[in-house]
Amino acid sequence: MSGKLSSPKWVIPKNLWREPLRLALLVTVILTVVACAVKTAPPLPPTLKYAEFVYPAPLSAAAREAMAVDRGWRFLQNDDLSNAEREFAAAIKSVPNSAAANTGQGDVWLARHEYMRALDYFEVALRGVPAYAPALVGKGLTLLSVNRDSEARVAFEAAMKADASLTNLSARIDVLKFREIQNVIAAARTAANAGRLDEARTTYQRAIAATPDSAVLYRELGIVERRSGNAAGALEQFNRAVMLDPADAISVAQMGELLEERGDFAGAETAFRNAHNVDPLAGYDRKADAAAARAREAALPAEYQALSSTPQITRGDLAALIGIRLDDVLRQASRTTEVITDTGGHWAASWIAEVAAAAVMPPFDNHTFQPRAPVRRVDLAEAVNALLRIVSRTRPALQARISSQPTIPDVSTSHLNYPAIAAAVSAGVLPLEGGRFDTERPVSGSDAIAALDRLRALTR
Repeated sequence: MSGKLSSPKWVIPKNLWREPLRLALLVTVILTVVACAVKTAPPLPPTLKYAEFVYPAPLSAAAREAMAVDRGWRFLQNDDLSNAEREFAAAIKSVPNSAAANTGQGDVWLARHEYMRALDYFEVALRGVPAYAPALVGKGLTLLSVNRDSEARVAFEAAMKADASLTNLSARIDVLKFREIQNVIAAARTAANAGRLDEARTTYQRAIAATPDSAVLYRELGIVERRSGNAAGALEQFNRAVMLDPADAISVAQMGELLEERGDFAGAETAFRNAHNVDPLAGYDRKADAAAARAREAALPAEYQALSSTPQITRGDLAALIGIRLDDVLRQASRTTEVITDTGGHWAASWIAEVAAAAVMPPFDNHTFQPRAPVRRVDLAEAVNALLRIVSRTRPALQARISSQPTIPDVSTSHLNYPAIAAAVSAGVLPLEGGRFDTERPVSGSDAIAALDRLRALTR
């Protein structure tokens, strides 16, 4: 088994050439013996054929095992698999439980892509020596070849634990971990998209357990919790995401929406402002403004809160709606000092004073405002016209628009309030309904709010 054979000495009887049959038989025997002679193992090539395999160093002191394993390894790395198999088989015959030889045979069958047979040999090797690194590496490579990534990673990790010098396995282990996490995340997203929220939650929790520093995973779990109706759980997950990644504008905005749903408009505004600072192009500033407006409204009197469902508003109600919803427009108006004698103690007294000073809803000649008087469409048109005059000062196109004289079937051009009605109709703030304006029709809270919102749109 040394690789060097002495030449056999053949004694050929004299005159054998005169006996052809005996001569032919002797030649056949000689050729057979030569063919069966042990082939000399080649040296290792400059570039190993199977560089990922780990040399299966024998653990016993048996010289015959060590020699056969070494020869088998050289044949293997020269891609001579048949001779490699023969040498490893000889080593197993010499030492039946040889972890090295069984690992070598596993490597041979792995090189042949006979994965199940390779696994059998690696398992035999590990049965005797569970922490035998060459077998663990071979097992990991085999499992990887049959797409059993998680088991392969476990085998590689065990190999590194058994032999710390196998540092080249670190990158492979990291790739496998990443691939596993990606598969788990994909499964979680699939479950979430399909509406299987309990499954999605469990799967995201598995992914987070493996990669607890991923803000994205906490964010996506928060979205699942929110869809499940678990607002508190969703807030917790979004908060964790932001703690890991303060630049996660989506999680910050999600927190803002949840706070807004809870009625915490101030907290929602802060969250949206923070999200806007991170991502100025996502429109979070508009959400912040809306939350701020709702915060202001939430602090307003109960009388104001009820206006949206009021069937007919009063002059005091309309003054409050204008003063609150169009306060910036009022600030652009010239101011006058008005004496009003009948608004003391009224819930909208401060806003009445504002609209009167801006000449949007001036008091009557007797210095009364009559805050409890009902508002008709014609009254709303007069207030809208005054607001349009303020807004159009810096908008020539709007000024030309409200100066037109449209035909209004039920309001003649000689009507005292025609200019105001015409301006409100031309601007689209108080459109005709069924071809009529209906000057005397009562104005509901929702009607007034819709009209003021249309006027607000003209200011943008």
